[in-house]
Amino acid sequence: MNRLPVAPAHTLAERAEEQRWLVDGLWSEEAVGIIGGEPKCCKSFLALDLAVSVAAGTPCLRRFAVQRPGRVLLYAAEDALHIVRRRLDGICAAAGRHLADLDIQVITAPSLRLDLDADRASLHETVARLKPRLLVLDPFVRLHQIDENISGEVAPLLAYLRDLQRRHATAVILVHHARKGAGNIRAGQALRGSSEFHAWGDSNLYLRRDGDDRITLSVEHRAAPPIPMLTLELVQRADALALEVADRMAHTPQPVAPQSIDDRIAAALANAGQPQPFADLRALCRVRTATLYEHLAAMTSTGRIIKSGDGYHLAR
Repeated sequence: MNRLPVAPAHTLAERAEEQRWLVDGLWSEEAVGIIGGEPKCCKSFLALDLAVSVAAGTPCLRRFAVQRPGRVLLYAAEDALHIVRRRLDGICAAAGRHLADLDIQVITAPSLRLDLDADRASLHETVARLKPRLLVLDPFVRLHQIDENISGEVAPLLAYLRDLQRRHATAVILVHHARKGAGNIRAGQALRGSSEFHAWGDSNLYLRRDGDDRITLSVEHRAAPPIPMLTLELVQRADALALEVADRMAHTPQPVAPQSIDDRIAAALANAGQPQPFADLRALCRVRTATLYEHLAAMTSTGRIIKSGDGYHLAR
């Protein structure tokens, strides 16, 4: 019989390990997660900017530092290879680097299906051989033929990518679409398909259009506070086409102080705009079940929130 490992309580670490970053403030070390947004929000440009930064050791978006650069493995399922090359060349020019000097490896197979055992095995062997610091898969919709709305079909694919991350100590970026017309709900909830996507990510980046030219970037981490929302622009400078932070005179954003659990619950309900079942609210607030029950009971007793048949909502 296999026994579970145990340790005396006094030997446990007294504090959590210091937060480690692949890209400071944007992507945690060895994190899996989503770059999400509606079509034409420059999701692929952001993914490629991250790829160039990790491979070159240059700041992503010319602002967010990379302390330990390394190899990047990229699969761009939606764009022709010459378009990927042109975009990478432009981002490299904006970063002051030459693409030929960077260790960015591109999977050139015509298709890659994460719902097929043979393709999973091929990707596993490729990652094991190349040992990238970062794996970028763009976009998820081209990597399967499952129903994205069914949790039981989505979860095994995401679990496979999580296993890939753990076995090979590589970060994984999955580019995924948001539902059209979902601009009034929380970014993570706007992702197309199952709620598994939002719950899966250690680091998630969400892009939204703000008018014709500007794009807002919001950042979410499982184990670190977010940075303030940024405004980005896709800028053409000579032959370089790349995303830039719109306000270049602003100081580098600093992490904000974490909210209290009550405030996180209230913010999640306010952003949702409709009653939230307990399970959905737990995923949004990222707290333990017992802790959430305790705070919901207290907030309900004081009249701050109301429980109905559809879930919890703020008192009006």
